[in-house]
Amino acid sequence: MNILILGASYGSLLSTKLLMAGHDVTLICRAQTASVINEKGTEVRIKLRDEDAHRTIRSVDLAGTVDAVTPEMARPENYDLVALAMSEPQYSAPSVRTLMTRIAASRKPCLSIMNMPPLPYLRRIKTLAEAPLESCYSDPSVWDGFVPGLVTLCSPDPQAFRPPEEAANVLHVGLPTNFKAALFAEEEHNTMLRQLEADIAAVTLDGKDVPVKLRVYDSLFVPMAKWSMLLTGNYRCVTSTGDRPIREAVHGDLDASRAIYAWVDALAQKLGASPDDAVPFEKYARAAENLLKPSSAARAITGGATQIERVDKLVRQIGASLDLQLDAIDETVAIVNARLDGNARVAA
Repeated sequence: MNILILGASYGSLLSTKLLMAGHDVTLICRAQTASVINEKGTEVRIKLRDEDAHRTIRSVDLAGTVDAVTPEMARPENYDLVALAMSEPQYSAPSVRTLMTRIAASRKPCLSIMNMPPLPYLRRIKTLAEAPLESCYSDPSVWDGFVPGLVTLCSPDPQAFRPPEEAANVLHVGLPTNFKAALFAEEEHNTMLRQLEADIAAVTLDGKDVPVKLRVYDSLFVPMAKWSMLLTGNYRCVTSTGDRPIREAVHGDLDASRAIYAWVDALAQKLGASPDDAVPFEKYARAAENLLKPSSAARAITGGATQIERVDKLVRQIGASLDLQLDAIDETVAIVNARLDGNARVAA
């Protein structure tokens, strides 16, 4: 299959898994990054089970082929699947916004691996079909042309980052968990998704299993399990005076973290999720013990960002549409708002 992936940073993790399975990938990125990838390929560093050191997986050694182009050069009609792996505010950039219009017109199935769920995916949920959620997005009109049934969400649970001292084609995987995807509306697209799942599952490296699988679930709500993690850990890394590691955000007050986690899980269940779709708080808390850096959202704000993905704001808004409210969620949103407003004043 030929897959188009918007975003060459986090997107290179999914790209590498697809390349290992023999599929071809085109990455959308800036011209400078595209030049590096087209010259040297991509490198993803990942730790295999029971190994102490990370392996470096280079695209030039894999069965599939990868190239990189700018948004203007992309031809979405030539691909079987489009994956959305940019941060939500990036889709507002003029060149990317124009590409999104062309993707919508191509009627190709789109698999989002954003933390911020695309509006068309949320519109597939009956309770949210007409909910006022637009204010949570940097530019909600980006999604106007998309058919909801052609857009699904894949929870970006693996933790990965670009080492700042490395070239733009390098990605380091810190937590090699799985991508968890909900189904599309049409069975032909789900057949393709399940084929990718099987192909990735079959890949080995020196006879060893390679972590970070693509898991496909019948439930539309499974990716929402990430929301409780984001609201409990990632956004609470943002404080009024700076940032803090995810571990500290979660374990600094475990009772408060448990209450936030349970509230967000209950919200997902109000929308239609099953309790079985959720990840138990204890499992998340154990994983958070090893998350020793601030979240990417917190680091971006500390670095001066004026826009980030606002899942915190979205969850609060969805709660309000269902007459649900939690003071701790309101406090988190207020802190993030204040920090972003402060950055905007400095930038002005």
